[in-house]
Amino acid sequence: TDLRPLDILSEVVPAGRLAHGMRVFQVQGVHGFQLTTSRPRALGFPASRLFIHCDCFPEEFSIIVTLRVLSIPAKRNEYVFTLMAEENPSVLVGLRYAPNKLHFIFWSQERAGGWQTHVTFPNVSLSDNQWHTLILAVSGQSFSLTVDCSVPKDVVVETPFPASLSVKRASFYLGNRRRRKGMFTGLLRQLVLLPGADATPRICTAMNFKVATLSVPTVLQDLPAKPTSNEVLKYPYETDTKVTLGSRPPCTKQEKAQFWFNASQRGLYLCNGSAWISMLEVKQRLDYVEEYQNLVTNSETMGVEVFTIPEVGLFTATANRYTPPGSAIYKWTDGKFVPYQNIPTYQAQSWKYFTIGKKIFLAVANFEQNDRGQEFSVIYKWSHRKEKFITYQRITTHSARDWEAFFIEGEAFLAVVNHRKGNNHNIDSVIYRWNPRTGLFETNQTIPTSGAYDWEFFTIGPYSFLAVANTFNGTSTKIYSHIYIWLSGSFQLFQSILTFGAADWEVFRIGDRVFLAVANSHSYDSGMPAPSNFYAINSSIYELNITAQMFVKFQDLLTYSALDWEFFSVGDDSFLVVANSFDGFTFSVNSIIYRWQGYEGFVAAHHLPTVGCRDWEAFHTAEGSYLLYSSAKEPLSKVLKLKTT
Repeated sequence: TDLRPLDILSEVVPAGRLAHGMRVFQVQGVHGFQLTTSRPRALGFPASRLFIHCDCFPEEFSIIVTLRVLSIPAKRNEYVFTLMAEENPSVLVGLRYAPNKLHFIFWSQERAGGWQTHVTFPNVSLSDNQWHTLILAVSGQSFSLTVDCSVPKDVVVETPFPASLSVKRASFYLGNRRRRKGMFTGLLRQLVLLPGADATPRICTAMNFKVATLSVPTVLQDLPAKPTSNEVLKYPYETDTKVTLGSRPPCTKQEKAQFWFNASQRGLYLCNGSAWISMLEVKQRLDYVEEYQNLVTNSETMGVEVFTIPEVGLFTATANRYTPPGSAIYKWTDGKFVPYQNIPTYQAQSWKYFTIGKKIFLAVANFEQNDRGQEFSVIYKWSHRKEKFITYQRITTHSARDWEAFFIEGEAFLAVVNHRKGNNHNIDSVIYRWNPRTGLFETNQTIPTSGAYDWEFFTIGPYSFLAVANTFNGTSTKIYSHIYIWLSGSFQLFQSILTFGAADWEVFRIGDRVFLAVANSHSYDSGMPAPSNFYAINSSIYELNITAQMFVKFQDLLTYSALDWEFFSVGDDSFLVVANSFDGFTFSVNSIIYRWQGYEGFVAAHHLPTVGCRDWEAFHTAEGSYLLYSSAKEPLSKVLKLKTT
């Protein structure tokens, strides 16, 4: 039979009375406790309050935690909870978090003495200012950690959890080990001990896995009702607030948890100790699009990548056709992109920005050989000292079109699209895995592709997917593109979709719905009569059908040699912009912004004159929202500003 969940968190706040140093905060619509006490013992209670009929800790159990972790220094550890005997400074049972690691600690006792065992779960990244639910299941030598109902991480250790760990004269401590050092600085919402069972099946049924609950203190479940007369509000978080009016005030540790109301924009902001976070703001609506900047490029531009380097600034990299002078990186300065760095490339097709820990990388897909007849694409690394990108690793590729970077279960991967080798379009594209020991990418898996143009990685719940846009098999563009799913350490075929010269996949979400849009570039088959127009062709949007466990067609949109989709939002509205490149007669073709209209699907809203449009990128700055498009037919890209009301 199922045993009763033991709610550790509720025991610290009996009858809703907060202990000294506890405060309730609401973040992302979810309430949690912040612990700021200078007296850690105040956040403790005797274990006998939970273990009424037995003096031993369960031999098999699950611990369920819902928390929001702040970014902590590399060498710092913070305790989520501990169980400690009054006369002993050692931790009997505890859960401790360090950057990218979670440690479960327990004490093993023998007649000759005892020792502490640490069970470490590596690659557990929680410091993203998001809520996460952890389920730690313990049975003998087996320890299993599930984060947000994803694939469990299993660890087997030599020392089993003790069959009879005494809790006599022991106490639970919330967020500490009876000392201020190592105090938990984030927010705690749920901390439950479930004896004798793996809690995963009971927890992983909700839609929002990050805040799935088994038992949450009453004080955190809902905001208290308004008093009927002069009744005092029940919880202290209803009172201890300060709101500042006027122009933007400073936001430092001194102003943390204070509010600022911007009357001119009707926005309410909360200071988190370093920046003002929007809490309530009038949603903007897209009115029209205006030309903002003509970006003169080294040559025709096949792709653009917009990215931000922390504490340095906003950049865009253009993948340019000719060498010399190669491709360029521009920095956003005084509201415009200005030249920052030139990099030798060889008919570059695209750039991909990504990070691994504190390392910052930029990979270019080169389509042609260099002056020495060598064909490779290059990964560049950002040098903080030189403040520019320097060559890091060369990888042999074959008419590379695109890079895609992603993480699975804490490991970094980089996938390249190989378009053709000589005249053979049916070749392998390659997925590389980051080797932390050598600091290099190494071949992990090859996947057969046909004249491929694009990879698109995405996740749905605990599952990881990789979609390839197959363009041409040597005789036809009417071929299948494939979606792969990560299972048992490699990508395996999940679904095949018929496409027509597919050049791009774009995954996006609207509410709880997941969509996948394909850009079809042209219809050609050497064995069939030529159509009246190779390039006027439908591109399609597919939606994930959870019941059928597959993507099904949602909508067709007429496009003209479409090469890219870009999804973006303004306020509560969602948009798709297509890169129309050629209508069969001219490269001067309107690219179109489609607005999401619910039941109607996507409806054309804005027609944008473009010349050989190849790629779109949406980005935001403090001054507003923008679109950047690259032209594959002239050395001029354009920045467009989204004018809102």
